[in-house]
Amino acid sequence: MRPELEATAERVFVALADPSRRSVLAALAQHGPATATDLADRLPITRQAIAKHLALLADAGLVIAEPGERRRVRYRLDSAPMQVAQQFLAAVARDWDRPFEALRNYLDG
Repeated sequence: MRPELEATAERVFVALADPSRRSVLAALAQHGPATATDLADRLPITRQAIAKHLALLADAGLVIAEPGERRRVRYRLDSAPMQVAQQFLAAVARDWDRPFEALRNYLDG
């Protein structure tokens, strides 16, 4: 995998490592774009903590901040970085499975 794609995958994995950030992403996936205040109303997380999580998710490219009315920022999901991480995992799985498949074929043969 190219270094820039590996860096993207790493940022995604770091972002997804925290259960609160996964909750924020799940809420955005379920309800669509939302402000930090909207998310704080839906989740058992303070608005300040949500703002910090959203900043990290934005740095990872998983959410995009869009200016809204009255200076409110709405966040929406961006799946492109997640797809890069999925490709990385698929490549690792292929590399992982090949030796086991070869061993299985040898033992069965």
